[in-house]
Amino acid sequence: MTAPLTKALSGSAFATLLLIALMMGANHVAARMAFDHGVTVSTAVLFRSAVTAAVVWAIVRFAGVPIHLTGAQKTALLRIGLLIGLQSLCLYSAVARLPVALALLAFNTYPLWTALWARTLKGERIEPRLLRAMPVLLLGLALALDVAGAASGLGASAQWGSIGAGVAFALTAAASFGLALVFTQHDTAGLDGRVRTAATMALVAACALVGVVGQGGLSLPDAPAGWWGLMGLTVLYGTAFTIMFTVLPRLGVVGGSPIMNVEPIFALVLAWAVLGQAVAPVQVIGGLLVVATVMWLGLRRR
Repeated sequence: MTAPLTKALSGSAFATLLLIALMMGANHVAARMAFDHGVTVSTAVLFRSAVTAAVVWAIVRFAGVPIHLTGAQKTALLRIGLLIGLQSLCLYSAVARLPVALALLAFNTYPLWTALWARTLKGERIEPRLLRAMPVLLLGLALALDVAGAASGLGASAQWGSIGAGVAFALTAAASFGLALVFTQHDTAGLDGRVRTAATMALVAACALVGVVGQGGLSLPDAPAGWWGLMGLTVLYGTAFTIMFTVLPRLGVVGGSPIMNVEPIFALVLAWAVLGQAVAPVQVIGGLLVVATVMWLGLRRR
């Protein structure tokens, strides 16, 4: 779950966080371009994760970060890597089937999954703030996805026939990401975040490679737009992660920030401008409600 802010952000930190959110949103729009032109989900995840892992490992080596893992940490990293691999494959699968912004909004339910996993596996109490936010978040998601089919005019049955698989992938991504966050918080204490991220990305790349081999090899773009999409998703994702681990610490931003949860809004605008994807006004209202609720949760004090 997004870490709370401990102090007011500087202008530079605020702008950097917005830039990261913009790049993450653009990464998913680029991914949809690639998927529309012959690239499979596993191929996209392999390119993105392998390059990101290489960049973050280079940062680790350049910074001279010591790498000493206990047996418990190695087990935790393997578990987290597999979960993030599942999350990556499922989220891109959702992006391939839904309007980009709607896939990201469904994924933004991960704070609920995080709390449920923490309660189930670690016996943590669910915060009253989260319980109050839950119905609002679900209402916003229902409006954004147009679950009744009112905005589309299709009716509930036809609408779910259209979005059902994509929503299932997005919610699976949210559930696996929430579980990974719980394991990260409880089982990787004392492990440098850069080492954890590099190891995780390497494991995600390995998972994607298995998928690529199982599908008979890489599925490369069949048109120039697909190549732009594949290069875009790789560069945008890798650049965003690099900034997170090199620039943000210098600006005094220690953990994540709720500001980055505006990613679906950036994706909504970019998908409209680049892909021609549009949603009804009521869906936009639902999306804003989801984003605002998740940001409110992220701003909580512990």
